[in-house]
Amino acid sequence: MKAIAVRDQAEGTAGMRLVDRPDPKPAINDVIVQVHAAAYVPTEVDWPSTWVDRAGKDRSPSILGHDLAGIVTALGYGTTGLTIGQRVLGITDWHRDGSLAEYVAVEARNLAPLPGDVGFTVGASLPISGLTAWQGLFQHGRLESGQTVLAHGAAGAVGSMVTQLAREAGAYVIGTGRAADRVKALDYGANEFVDLDNDDLDEVGGVDLVFDVIGGAIQEKSALLIRSGGTLVTVTGLGDVRPDGISVDFVVESVPSQLIEIVQRVRDGRLRTNIDDVATLDDAVAALNPAGRRKGKTVISVRS
Repeated sequence: MKAIAVRDQAEGTAGMRLVDRPDPKPAINDVIVQVHAAAYVPTEVDWPSTWVDRAGKDRSPSILGHDLAGIVTALGYGTTGLTIGQRVLGITDWHRDGSLAEYVAVEARNLAPLPGDVGFTVGASLPISGLTAWQGLFQHGRLESGQTVLAHGAAGAVGSMVTQLAREAGAYVIGTGRAADRVKALDYGANEFVDLDNDDLDEVGGVDLVFDVIGGAIQEKSALLIRSGGTLVTVTGLGDVRPDGISVDFVVESVPSQLIEIVQRVRDGRLRTNIDDVATLDDAVAALNPAGRRKGKTVISVRS
C-alpha cells in the first residue's frame, strides 16, 4: 500500500515521503480500515509515541496521521461491535502506524459509525479537533451555561470547535489569535476577539474557563484571569502559574460515544468543521508542508 512516512525525528516534517509499505494485519480486537480520508497534527514528529511502540521499541520509519474516516474491510480475532463494509471514523493508537495510508489497523474500540450523509473528508477532520474541544470543555472543564470561556486559537482547528461547542452550551466566548484571525473567529461564534499581538489580554477581565492551546507566557497570563474556582484546561503542559481552582493538562482520547455526539451536531448544522485544504495522497507531502500559515485542518483524500 501507499503511505506517508518519516524516517527519523531529526528530519521532522521535511522528511515526509510517499512510500510503499506492507498492508497491515489485524491484531486481536482490531479492524482493518480502508482509509478514504485522513488528517495530521503538525507536532506529531515531536511525540515520543511516533517513534517507539508501547514497549519502547523503535518502530521507524513511522506512518503519520491519526484522524481517519473510511470503511472496515477486515476484522481481527475477537473483534465485536463493527462489521465489514461499515463506514467509520476515529483516532488511531498513538504508538502504532497512523492513518496517512491506504489501509490502517485500528482497535475497534477507537472507532465510531460514520453516517452516510457525512462525507469522508468531513469525517476525517473531526476526531482529534472535535474530541479535544469536547473533552476539554465538558469532561475536564465541567463547563456550565452562563460561564465565560477564554478560547485561545479560536480560528484554529481546535479553537473553532471550542468556540462553537461552548456557545451551544450557553457560554460567553472570548476568542484569541492574531489580527488576521478576527473575522474567522467571530464567524465561528466568538462573542469577542482579542488580538494577542496588539490587544491587552488583561482587559478581558475574569473568566471561568481558559482553553489553552498555546502554552508558555500566554498560558501563565491567562491563568491570572481565572475566577476563584475556575478551570485552566490545556494540551500544551502546565506552566508555573496556576489559577485558584483546577488545572488540567490532558491528551485527547478516542471515545466513540462522544464522536457520535459531535457527528450528530455536524449533521443537523449545529457544528461546522474547519478545513483549510484538501489534497490527494500523491500530493500530501507538499500539502502537509505549506509555505504559508494555515489555521484549519489539512485533510488528505486517500480515495476519491
